[in-house]
Amino acid sequence: MIKVGDSLPATTLMEFVEVAGEGCSIGPNAVDVAKSSAGKTIALFALPGAFTPTCSAKHVPGFVEKFDELKGAGVDEIWCISVNDAFVMGAWARDQKTGDKVRMLADGDATFTKATGLTLDLTGKGLGLRSNRYSMLVKDGKVASLNIEGPGKFEVSDAATLLQQAKA
Repeated sequence: MIKVGDSLPATTLMEFVEVAGEGCSIGPNAVDVAKSSAGKTIALFALPGAFTPTCSAKHVPGFVEKFDELKGAGVDEIWCISVNDAFVMGAWARDQKTGDKVRMLADGDATFTKATGLTLDLTGKGLGLRSNRYSMLVKDGKVASLNIEGPGKFEVSDAATLLQQAKA
């Protein structure tokens, strides 16, 4: 399992882009994790699934709400990662009004999630292999802090916790 001091997995995530710009075409675009995190401080959080209750009601809205404070604490970007496809993550971004605040990144085949060791098997609930709920502060591609939730919990991976860690 990934831990503080480790580098993020050298994988590729996908991001649905609705407006072309800065080399991004409309539609799903590949995001090289190593290149995209190099030299940046990233507030990264992962969750079991788009449009699911806790994820939609609390997790994503908290990071949208704390955007300005996280930026003020030195965070360059906020990433939300879920084992969903880029089209679903794009629709969820519209629904959650993440705009330019939170990058909604798809880990469609769970490559990133498997590489972190933070998988959650929800096969018995009809959801298949998903990501555990967690957050991490990443500095220049390395994990600076890691907050992993217990089963069914939402206590330590929230935006307020990560904000405090970014300020420290």
